[in-house]
Amino acid sequence: MYHEKLSAFPNDFLWGSASAAYQVEGAAQEDGKGESVWDRFVKIPGKTFKGTTGEVAVDHYHRFKEDVALMAEQGLKAYRFSVAWSRIIPDGDGEVNEKGLAFYDQLIDELLKYGIEPVLTLYHWDIPQALLDKYGAWESRQVIEDFTRYSEILFKRYNKKVKYWVSLNEQNIFITLGYRMAAHPPNVQDEKRLYEANHIANLANASVIKKFRELHIEGQIGPSFAYGPTYAKDSQPLNQLAAENNEAFNAHWWMDVYAFGEYPKTVWNYLKARDLAPTIEPGDMDLLKEAKPDFMGVNYYQTATVEHNPLNGVSAGKINTTGKKGTQEDSGLPGVFKTTENPYVEKTDWDWAIDPMGLRIGLRRISSRYRMPILITENGLGAYDSLEADGSIHDDYRIDFLRNHIKATQEAISDGVDVLGYCTWSYTDLLSWMNGYQKRYGFVYVDREELDEKELKRYKKDSYFWYKTVIESNGQTL
Repeated sequence: MYHEKLSAFPNDFLWGSASAAYQVEGAAQEDGKGESVWDRFVKIPGKTFKGTTGEVAVDHYHRFKEDVALMAEQGLKAYRFSVAWSRIIPDGDGEVNEKGLAFYDQLIDELLKYGIEPVLTLYHWDIPQALLDKYGAWESRQVIEDFTRYSEILFKRYNKKVKYWVSLNEQNIFITLGYRMAAHPPNVQDEKRLYEANHIANLANASVIKKFRELHIEGQIGPSFAYGPTYAKDSQPLNQLAAENNEAFNAHWWMDVYAFGEYPKTVWNYLKARDLAPTIEPGDMDLLKEAKPDFMGVNYYQTATVEHNPLNGVSAGKINTTGKKGTQEDSGLPGVFKTTENPYVEKTDWDWAIDPMGLRIGLRRISSRYRMPILITENGLGAYDSLEADGSIHDDYRIDFLRNHIKATQEAISDGVDVLGYCTWSYTDLLSWMNGYQKRYGFVYVDREELDEKELKRYKKDSYFWYKTVIESNGQTL
């Protein structure tokens, strides 16, 4: 669909950027913080690029005022950040650490001082290690109570200060990589445990949203889902069916539960036939149905192109975590689908498809299926950046990436999609989980390397100034 004239972005559109606690804060053992699963996981040899950790990260914990001042200078309207559960309750279910809350008090107040809307993520992958040791974390229903208690502490503390809340960040990623590929905590490869843990995470997400409603918190809440819309390789019917399968298994399986409180029947029947379906106890489905979110958070980076996969076909393949282009392997589910090359899109050095049109398609699909507002909670380009002798960073490739994705967002709005805001990933450079510090995403360059923290000095990239203009013009100047 072509538009002669695109609709304007809403006047209250949230032009934002994002981060996650483990990836930026550092101060891993300061002020009473407990150990998280990522603090432990990164110590396993070979799990992260060059053994990188978040012990220091980019030291946002000590430099948040400097970082927020940069946001204010840029004119940022919203900043999405996560709270580290193990800062608030070091052992996950015991005493509250007031010093941990005090840090987020200061961060939120600093944002509000400059008129920047805090978007608070309750959980971004860093559950306290104590809960994994005690009862298996997401594999025990006890986590529902503990996560709800932790969330209630934050709801009450920041009610009226925080208006936008994200419950779980990318449940599909932390469950799949954690339990299928042993690439995230808890370092497991077990399909049955994957689906059991995923159901419990769904219940925990629903319980938190229910608690939000019961407390009459002023604001909106929803999960953030990592959505990669599916294309079929071609019009061959088997490949079209594979694309339908991929959407069902890798999108509807999660978003249908968030929006409808139901699992898609195609996937459920597949799992049931293989004794992989999760355990449903009385009251589970009622809880899921009564916890519809206010918005669907979407983390969009790329699309997936698939073709049919025979019963003896491809399963999980190797992920590119090195930045050596072309090292990603195809992956799939035998008898259901497998990924394949899309000749119509470029790729990043980490083999992620660069596809702005996919964002528009994804936003339309979500809007059509779920009939709720969408908050783009992440979108960005991980790339190699070079710091010049004069302190400049010329990242035209990032500007092009963001420009084209913002245009796609505006086209989706013109199509009728209700988009609340757009948060880039990320604000400053940060630790990219398994990929180290070489994979840079931010508007602000942080001068450090994998094995050398240097002075962690901040430098504004060209994209920083470009986004400032975008915000000032409310998206009219791209």
